[in-house]
Amino acid sequence: MLVECYDKKGAEVYEIIIKQIFQDLVLGASVDDLKAFVNPDDPVFIIAIKMKKTSTVVEFKDVANFTYDKADDVTHIFVENENYLPNILKRLWRMYSRDEIYQPTRYNIDLDGNQMDLETLVIDDPHSNLQRRIYDAIFRILPEGFKIIKDMSTKDIIAVVATDELIMDDWIEKAEDYIAELENGM
Repeated sequence: MLVECYDKKGAEVYEIIIKQIFQDLVLGASVDDLKAFVNPDDPVFIIAIKMKKTSTVVEFKDVANFTYDKADDVTHIFVENENYLPNILKRLWRMYSRDEIYQPTRYNIDLDGNQMDLETLVIDDPHSNLQRRIYDAIFRILPEGFKIIKDMSTKDIIAVVATDELIMDDWIEKAEDYIAELENGM
C-alpha cells in the first residue's frame, strides 16, 4: 500500500483510514495492492486498487439439478447447494411473479413450462461482488465533498479520480500511471 501526500502526517492518517475501512468491510484478503494520492491544496484524491483473482461465476446448473416433465409441462429444480438458495430465489422473483414459482419444499422449485434454459442463469458472480464491495470502500474513503468523480477502472483494477473542482489532465495521467504500475506489479 502506498499513500502519497506532500504532508507526511496526512498520508499516515489516510493510510489508517483506508486500513480501517478495509478491515470493517473485510476486504484486506481480497486486495493485491493499493495506491492513493491525496493533495488537499489542489484538491484531488486518486485511488487505484488491484483486486485478487476471484473464483468463476456460478451458474444455476452448478448448484441445482433440472428435469423437465413433458406430461405435466413443468420444470422441476432441485437445489443441491443451500448456500445459493437466497440468490436463486431473488433471481427467479425478478424474472417471474412469486405466483409463478411453486416451492413445495425448501430445496424444490417448480416452474410451468420448459425452463431448461435457466441452467445457464448466473446465480453468483464473485468478481462483480468484490468490485461492488471495493467501490463501497472507495466511497467511504473519499473526502467529504469530492462529488466530481472519474471512474478509470479496468478489469481487475478499480481506479477513481475525485475532486470538488474540474478534473485536471495531470490527475488522470497520475491515475493511469497507478493503473499501469498495478498491472505490472510495481
